[in-house]
Amino acid sequence: MTKKTENSKWAGPAAMAGAAIGSAALAAALLYTTRRKERAEAAAKKKSAAPPPETD
Repeated sequence: MTKKTENSKWAGPAAMAGAAIGSAALAAALLYTTRRKERAEAAAKKKSAAPPPETD
């Protein structure tokens, strides 16, 4: 059986902090990509709404 050291007290809180930081980064990335996609779709709609120029 192994002895617990002073450093093992930090394992639980460090893991929870790492998980919180990772999930916050994931949420931020999802929000960023969603907004970027919405802006690209809005720009495409705005661009395609104008009739093409007439040429002879």
